[in-house]
Amino acid sequence: MKMNYDLTKYPKLLLKLSKKYGTPLYIYNFNKIEKQYVTMLNSFNGIKNLIINYACKANTNLNILKLLQKLGSGLDAVSIQEIEIALKAKFNPKKIIFTPNCVSINEIKNAVKLGVRINIDNLSILEQFCELYPDYPIGIRINPHIMAGGNKNISVGHIDSKFGISYYQVPHIKRIIKNNRINVEGFHIHTGSDIYNIKSFLKGIKILFKTAKDFPDLDYINMGSGFRVAYKKEDIKKTDIYPLSKIITNKFNKFCEIYGNNVTLIFEPGKFLVSESGYFLVNVNVIKQTISTVFAGINSGFNHFIRPMFYNAYHSIENISNPNGLQRLYTVVGYICESDTFGLNRKISEIHEGDLLCIKNAGAYCFSMSSNYNSRYRPSEVMIINGKDFLIRKRETMNDILKNIVEISV
Repeated sequence: MKMNYDLTKYPKLLLKLSKKYGTPLYIYNFNKIEKQYVTMLNSFNGIKNLIINYACKANTNLNILKLLQKLGSGLDAVSIQEIEIALKAKFNPKKIIFTPNCVSINEIKNAVKLGVRINIDNLSILEQFCELYPDYPIGIRINPHIMAGGNKNISVGHIDSKFGISYYQVPHIKRIIKNNRINVEGFHIHTGSDIYNIKSFLKGIKILFKTAKDFPDLDYINMGSGFRVAYKKEDIKKTDIYPLSKIITNKFNKFCEIYGNNVTLIFEPGKFLVSESGYFLVNVNVIKQTISTVFAGINSGFNHFIRPMFYNAYHSIENISNPNGLQRLYTVVGYICESDTFGLNRKISEIHEGDLLCIKNAGAYCFSMSSNYNSRYRPSEVMIINGKDFLIRKRETMNDILKNIVEISV
């Protein structure tokens, strides 16, 4: 069944799924993920050696990883647990790049045992690693001192960021490498997420080229990611990937020519691949009116979907039960015992208690950041593939809440 990539075009389907699986409910359209992956491949098809590594912190559901692995994707991991999930999804260890931050040397030792590629992002761990594994090739994450990203919490390449080794410290990196005779196979940067100004990417790749030219035996240059997707129909603040790809392709191919080797270019998209594939379905518990505000209280909260509260992120909200109703202003809030506002004074088709709402762009950093706050259960997840629905995570129960509790007798 060929479908529109936007599932809100099928309100009857969403209503059916909400009744079949209950709410709150995450739904992912894999065909949209596939489209985004192919878009990246096609955009950068002028580069001889290109790798797309899915940044799985965006959404670590095993089924999403398995499907991306079948498409040919590599994987960006930031924890030993993500590596283990990726291996369970049948990723080749050499197609996994581990780029941790502020982890112990013991976690990196475990990554070495699993045989994955490793990026190191601080001088202390670099020196320890060289002493332990002089023959293990490594990548190095550089901090380019670029302020980029849609929110200060996701800007990770500025001068005061905890991420990466300052590019002013490259001479120190060279001394460590020379003294230990280790093999540096690549350099990596990532400046932030939700970047729509392509100048930030171009500043980053310039620093990568400047650093890489002094290391003659590199296998790859890793640009990370940070591509911004549209959050509104009229949203112009998104990464225009086609002109960006043309500029980067031209600059990268010129670098390879000067460098004398066709090194591999790696990107690590997370949100770009999965964000727009996701939909979060909730039911309205109550309509509550104060002197100045009409609240639509839903059966969820920031325990399930924290991005609006944590990042002040905008997510479109549609009334699936009454899509053509009169537009009214609502503040959509959750059932947690603190302020958890999903949307403030939004124009939404008239809402009644019991209606089904859909929160869009729910594929990235939504379920993966969920919790059991207020002892609430995490919701189910469903995958749509070619119009067919598959349950890919069961809703939690009280057994899940209590299973690791050790009762004592006092």
